[in-house]
Amino acid sequence: MECDEVMLTVRITSAERALLRRLAQGHRSDVSEVVADGLLDVLPTLQSTADAYRLLAALAPPAPCAQTVWLPAPLADLLVLAAATVAHATGVRLGSACAILGAIVRLWLCQDPQLLAAHLSVMHAGRPTALAAAVA
Repeated sequence: MECDEVMLTVRITSAERALLRRLAQGHRSDVSEVVADGLLDVLPTLQSTADAYRLLAALAPPAPCAQTVWLPAPLADLLVLAAATVAHATGVRLGSACAILGAIVRLWLCQDPQLLAAHLSVMHAGRPTALAAAVA
């Protein structure tokens, strides 16, 4: 039996989890879709050693909350490449897809919430008002 989606659990703070939920609610979607959009927003930026270290820094602070998300399998496969990029640039191997996804989500969420909502609006045209209201 083949699976179209992969379940991953990421460690984030309660404030980050609340922001994810507000973004999803404003987007009229679920948290998994918002996380997938964030992943697509961050992955292209992981080209330099400095970017890899910024990703590692996102893992440094403790993250007491767990959030389970479902990602399309091809998107989840990109996490392996991202982890390899980080390992090559820094010499630090992240043990799991959950760890790299958690770092990516935390790095993505540290942006201005209005900017996050605007990016989601651009990716999914037609809903900017609901997104802006959700993060306000």
